[in-house]
Amino acid sequence: MTRPTDAVRSAVRAALRAAPPDPPGDGAPLALVACSGGADSLALAAGASQAARSARWRAGAVIVDHQLQQGSAEVCGATAATCRGLGLDPVVVLAVDVARAGGPEAAARRARYDAFARAASATGAAAVMVAHSLDDQAETVLLGLARGSGARSLAGMPAQAPLPGAAAWLLRPLLGLTREQLEAACREFGLRPWQDPHNSDPRFTRARVRHRLLPALAEALGPGVPQALARTAILLRDDDEALTAAAEAVLGSMLAESPGSGSFRCRDLAAHPAAIRRRVLLRLAVMAGAPAASITAQHLFALDDLATGRAASTAAVALPGCVNARVDCGRLVLARRQE
Repeated sequence: MTRPTDAVRSAVRAALRAAPPDPPGDGAPLALVACSGGADSLALAAGASQAARSARWRAGAVIVDHQLQQGSAEVCGATAATCRGLGLDPVVVLAVDVARAGGPEAAARRARYDAFARAASATGAAAVMVAHSLDDQAETVLLGLARGSGARSLAGMPAQAPLPGAAAWLLRPLLGLTREQLEAACREFGLRPWQDPHNSDPRFTRARVRHRLLPALAEALGPGVPQALARTAILLRDDDEALTAAAEAVLGSMLAESPGSGSFRCRDLAAHPAAIRRRVLLRLAVMAGAPAASITAQHLFALDDLATGRAASTAAVALPGCVNARVDCGRLVLARRQE
């Protein structure tokens, strides 16, 4: 059986070797470990300190003080000292102000990722590594199911993605390892993690999923639920990527047929399966000015009914961002409403 420390080092090494090539700058590129001081991120920090060089990378750390708990500055200071003791360099500590718009969990996440982007830009880092585990992935899939989300949301978190706001990549090396493995790795590395009280606070949705829902599912269905959910995410990500590529090809043809008009032949959409049509419709709505995050499944269903003739020919669909959709002479027209 592979030791947890070996599993962490192997995962970090594989993630860095698979990272997009040609990072900016000369010499070995820099990857920052996002470290909160918890078991998952401390295991990642220790693994990166030992494995980065063999992958021809350098490893540093970024620590974000959300200022949401008393003593948070002291926790961040201790975490920074641990990272420096592991040999990570540079170690960047950033304090953020968390706005509450959209709920505390979402607001903290936005502030955190903005800080990652600032740290990457300031240090010239080509990547930021975060310590999401297989259990985190399972929780993400369950949260997507509860929202009634589509394949993209149920596909969970990708192993690598561009980091918004910076010329860097966001890497998740530990998606194949369980939280139990990472806690064991911390013990093997001789590290004492910080226990964030928010992780067990039932006020937070993810904490309820972690401590109530997943144990209930394991009791009802047997062990292996997190692993099954993580496999589901991988399968759905593959499906979503294939469908998105097909939708991009359809969208390209439609844009070439009527460049810059905001008007598209409905029959060009109706000829395709719903999974492709709705992806195209989402892109068209965003291109017309509707904010992607505000477009719901109900909006897409209504657009689909309009484009395929299942809605009345005189119907119109009001979209977020003051965008209106209607059908005129067999063409779907998307334009800003006059308020």
